[in-house]
Amino acid sequence: MIHELLLALSGFPGTIFTWNKRNGLQVSQELPFLHPSEVGVLNRQCKLGSDYIRFTEFMEQHTGHVHAQDHVAAQAQTGLHGVYLRAFCTGLDSMLQPYRQALLDLEHEFLGDPHLTISHVNYKLDQFQLLFPSVMVVVETIRAQKIHGCQILETVYKHSCGGLPPVRTALEKILCVCHGVLYKQLAAWMLHGLLLDQHEELFIRQGPSGSGSSANQDEEDDDLGLGGLSGKQLRELQDLRLIEEENMLAPSLQQFSLRTEMLPSYIPVRVAEKILFVGESVQMFENHNHGPSRTGSILKHREDVFASELHRLKQQPLFSLVDFENLIDHIRSTVAEHLWTLMVEEADLIEQLKIIKDFFLLGRGELYQVFIDLAQHMLKTPPTAVTEHDVNVAFQQAAHKVLLDDDNLLPLLHLTVDYQSKDKDPGREGAAAQDTSPREPPQSGWAALGLSYRVQWPLHILFTPAVLEKYNVVFRYLLSVRRVQSQLQHLWALQMQRKHLKSSQTDAPQWRLRNHMAFLIDNLQYYLQVFHCLSEILELCHSFCSLVGQNSALDERGAAQLDLLIKGFRRQSSLLFKILSSVRNHQINSDLAQLLLRLDYNKYYTCSGGTLGSV
Repeated sequence: MIHELLLALSGFPGTIFTWNKRNGLQVSQELPFLHPSEVGVLNRQCKLGSDYIRFTEFMEQHTGHVHAQDHVAAQAQTGLHGVYLRAFCTGLDSMLQPYRQALLDLEHEFLGDPHLTISHVNYKLDQFQLLFPSVMVVVETIRAQKIHGCQILETVYKHSCGGLPPVRTALEKILCVCHGVLYKQLAAWMLHGLLLDQHEELFIRQGPSGSGSSANQDEEDDDLGLGGLSGKQLRELQDLRLIEEENMLAPSLQQFSLRTEMLPSYIPVRVAEKILFVGESVQMFENHNHGPSRTGSILKHREDVFASELHRLKQQPLFSLVDFENLIDHIRSTVAEHLWTLMVEEADLIEQLKIIKDFFLLGRGELYQVFIDLAQHMLKTPPTAVTEHDVNVAFQQAAHKVLLDDDNLLPLLHLTVDYQSKDKDPGREGAAAQDTSPREPPQSGWAALGLSYRVQWPLHILFTPAVLEKYNVVFRYLLSVRRVQSQLQHLWALQMQRKHLKSSQTDAPQWRLRNHMAFLIDNLQYYLQVFHCLSEILELCHSFCSLVGQNSALDERGAAQLDLLIKGFRRQSSLLFKILSSVRNHQINSDLAQLLLRLDYNKYYTCSGGTLGSV
């Protein structure tokens, strides 16, 4: 009997004990000489054998201890694979070693004393009665939920936080084995810039990050009773989350990103971001290391030291976040120090920021004033294939006229005209970028205009394509505002030339509307934020300048158009005033207060109900 039991507990059921996948090992029902209490005791021990058989089957399926063809078939059937799963199985196998040793000891004792009792077996195996069911819960969780990669670390860690010391100790040993895979991947990534992740198991991936969950559409579109101000607009104003909006306009194009869903909870996101930064920096340096001043190692030839430190952490039985983060900070500071020398001192980051300000943020206002005058005739119509060439010629001419003749800088700047894309309204860039409808030619060259800048190594790690695209959104918007301001100024000169002509009934509304538009635009250029109502205001100003500039005297149809422009400008200026006023009421912002003071310095806005353009 005892020999049969030991065989069954080893995974080899004989004649007395039967096995099926549903109930596991059980005492055969055809043994009348066994008392029901003895059957209960034996079945209790058989439960250990059943768990052991299931453990071994799980390990054989996912560690390749079966034939290759059967191993692939098992993976396809269970949907589980990867190095972390194999590490888990290795740790599970080591956890089962004391159980196997206990069975061997019992076998030797039985050979020495054939009269060994069941109670002695119970005594020797009692330590596994709580351990096996708890570990089986972890195995079944991994199998049922198809837990993959670093998520296995989270699952094992979560179950190791229980109050049973044997279970906690066993799962901590399994977790230590799984951490060995993590440390190997981190060593390859942080020390050599290699992402060794064939099955996408790490919390770092190649490619942009996944899109976040979007807010509730109904909540965003709800009107708050502020003259058309929606919940989404107010939230953006109150939180000042314009950078988040720009992220929607220009999705991240970075080469690597975090996968927070794969990050174990005991590793904070801040640590994962440091790991991502180190690996990206090392890879950037290794892939683009050229020139005499850039030779050497970004880790200052301390790869062996850091590798030994990672190996030391790997040998620790328990994961220590303090030791782990301290090492990551040490590696990061070494990388950051080297990058500071490269970017700030050798690549002159400050000068590059000045270039970004001068050209993307229109810091060289005189350059763009001349450019607008030169390119106005070629960009007011829909662009063609030659428009980009003509625009760049005009840009070079404008640079020469304002004495901007930097032979090293100008070749790096290039104006682009996407003449096949959809119209790029500065206030609706995100919708255009996400629109999957057939591409249509833009309505004007200004709508398709962009600025590209060839960033020199190693500053491309800061000025990524995603960052430059965000600057491009701001550039298009600022240029649109500058064009409106220039058109209103030209219109003022034109009205001054026509003032000696015979007045008509529409002259006074024209002069008044131009004055109100110029007042609003001149003040807004110092306090710009990207919102829909501002885009509408700019479009109304464009239409007004076009209408009055082409007609010295308006006919009935022109007068009707002017009336629509007046009403539209009143409505949008009122909305803008309410938006800015509502934000000021929710938070104190000195810049915003100055803007409202400029707009409403004599209480004209307040007295007119927040409306410009009224009689």
